[in-house]
Amino acid sequence: MSKASTLFVFLLIAGFILVTQSAFLVRQGTQAMVLQFGRPAAQHTEPGLKFKTPFLQNVRVFQKRILNVAPPAEEVILADQKRLVIDAFGRYQITDMLAFNNAVGSEEAARDRINNLINSVTREVLGTATLTDVLSEKRAGLMHSIKERVNAAAKNLGVEIVDVRIGRADLPEQTSQSIFNRMKTERQREAAQFRAEGQQLAQETRSAADKERTVILAEAGRQSQIQRGLGDEAAIKIYAEAFKQDPEFYNFYRTMEAYRESLGNGDTTLIMSPDSDFLRYFKTSTGQK
Repeated sequence: MSKASTLFVFLLIAGFILVTQSAFLVRQGTQAMVLQFGRPAAQHTEPGLKFKTPFLQNVRVFQKRILNVAPPAEEVILADQKRLVIDAFGRYQITDMLAFNNAVGSEEAARDRINNLINSVTREVLGTATLTDVLSEKRAGLMHSIKERVNAAAKNLGVEIVDVRIGRADLPEQTSQSIFNRMKTERQREAAQFRAEGQQLAQETRSAADKERTVILAEAGRQSQIQRGLGDEAAIKIYAEAFKQDPEFYNFYRTMEAYRESLGNGDTTLIMSPDSDFLRYFKTSTGQK
């Protein structure tokens, strides 16, 4: 290979290295800052092919899109001394690469700082609110206040807090168990009260039914006695009329009924005088003579 060819190859390689060291690509959704000896030399927020001084400058790439943070759940004491376990989340965007680089340097460090800010501000804001406020339409106002305060505190980090929300607001485990036990006791008390009221109502119903039954039976007995008395009265009148018409036949008929009642079953023994008036119809005609 000739010296000219060797020089050409060398220049070609050198040019390739020079181009690759001086040109860089800013992708969609990212932004880049050119640093020279650790100091910012240029900032690029639009996508495209960019250039820098080779070997003297380096590039740091930052996200331009909205990023999410999720602070760990934390217990908060409300103004009414209620305790809640708050699980919040937020979204932020890097708006000042220089301030972001100087303040935190990386997304991981920024995430930790913003998580701490969200938890701290959430404790402060919810410490002035009640449980009713957190669970009502006032919650939106509380979230707006938290967002504004976090935004103000994070401004020196070179970021903008887009949104802060409470994903979940749960009672602590001990409080939940205590509330559950209290609700259970209350339901048991209500059940016992309902059973007692039911038993009382059943007793009242039974008493009313027994009273009505007694009244009905008494009225029926009274009516039966009246009807029996009327029947006896009518029977007495009929017997009296019959006795007037034929006293001898009436005496004979009544005596036969007495015989049937006393001697009808066949196992009755009577010891009486033969001259007894009760046996007068047993006397034979011979005996009568």
